[in-house]
Amino acid sequence: MSLQTRLLFVHEERDIRHHFCENLCAEDFLLKTVPDSREALKVLKIFPADIVMLCIVGDGLALLDEIRTHIPDGIIVAVVNNDTSKEVLNAVKLGGYNYVLMPFDFGAIRELIRNRLLKTSFEGKERRKRYRFENLIGRNIKMLDVYQKVNDVAVANTTVLITGETGTGKELVAEAIHSRSARKSGPLIRVNCAAFTETLINSELFGYEKGAFSGAMALKKGCFELADNGTILLDEIGDIPLQTQTCLLRLLDSGSFQRVGGVKTLKTNSRIICATNLDLWHMVQEKLFREDLFYRINVVSIHMPPLRERKSDIPLLARYFLKKYCGQIGKDISHIPDSTMEMLHRYDWPGNVRELANVIEQAVVFCKRKELALHNLPLKVRETSLPKAFILNLASRSLPDAASALIQNVLAETGWNMKQAAEKLDIARGTLYSKIKKYGIEKPRSGD
Repeated sequence: MSLQTRLLFVHEERDIRHHFCENLCAEDFLLKTVPDSREALKVLKIFPADIVMLCIVGDGLALLDEIRTHIPDGIIVAVVNNDTSKEVLNAVKLGGYNYVLMPFDFGAIRELIRNRLLKTSFEGKERRKRYRFENLIGRNIKMLDVYQKVNDVAVANTTVLITGETGTGKELVAEAIHSRSARKSGPLIRVNCAAFTETLINSELFGYEKGAFSGAMALKKGCFELADNGTILLDEIGDIPLQTQTCLLRLLDSGSFQRVGGVKTLKTNSRIICATNLDLWHMVQEKLFREDLFYRINVVSIHMPPLRERKSDIPLLARYFLKKYCGQIGKDISHIPDSTMEMLHRYDWPGNVRELANVIEQAVVFCKRKELALHNLPLKVRETSLPKAFILNLASRSLPDAASALIQNVLAETGWNMKQAAEKLDIARGTLYSKIKKYGIEKPRSGD
């Protein structure tokens, strides 16, 4: 079997985990075992399993959907006892999950894994396309949604607005749309609108005639002329001044424009893609961006999620950048250990994928061994990734009282946002619901 296949086995009983390992240890795949859902979600952050097998007891059923967000293309197998209730088994079947019965039939388990490998072999190219889409990388469900939108919009001639924070890869999305469109043989002209002053932006976009202003010694074609029969990317569209917005609106409506200092009306057959990290609708309310232009460019919107919202992609991205920069710098670093990957996962990445690339490049430069150690990471990543100290003053020494107080504090901090609270507590959402019910914790009524 391929070493690329990763299997995670989740069961609360140590003897059963040991029995599982004993019977499958000779197989040629990566196997990890953990005792509960909390540990499973931790491990999946740095160990993107192809197959997850977990026992359906306690919060196991609630965990199924949460695991799916980490491995959208993976196989999830429920481990059920022969005496498991019909209601639970039906829920597993209706959810579309595989299941195996205990005691284990290891022959059937091996067959399931072989089928997975056959599927990977036959669909390898398709699978890589879903993880690598043009120059975009990711298999998080939010990225798969981006891939689908790019595919759908590429074949049209629609104006597209790409939004997202700096460093998320908005320009890569524009490149993907262009390369998958009928215009792919034409030019892709990129314009950073924030790089030009108010007096220069019109000349850059629309060109100018000879003698239009001091220094205009010859006719110059603008970006819209250069993008004819191709695509033009207006990056940082929110930085275009209002006067230029009026000219751009005319071009979008009629496909026509005039060079600066010119009287002749020109036509362009270019597709317009806009990108911004600003809240354009807020700018419309502040009269900084034309409302009619906003609706005109926002025909189709594609939002690039920040890296902190798709942290399950960090292992894929980190390994990609490791290979890239090892090739560029001429180093042979083959591994990122779990401790280093966990540190990368804890950091919130305000600079997004661009910052991760820079961090890996710096780590490769200073790394002297075959694997990236923790001390190779920049100090800012190591310091801000350390777990924050938590102090809880208790009136009682009872463990249930302590757990109840901790949960109530976190729920209050997050405004009873169950997803955020579960993440802060480092437990599955299903476990949180169970604890709330167990300890009789009630949400305060409005006005209390």
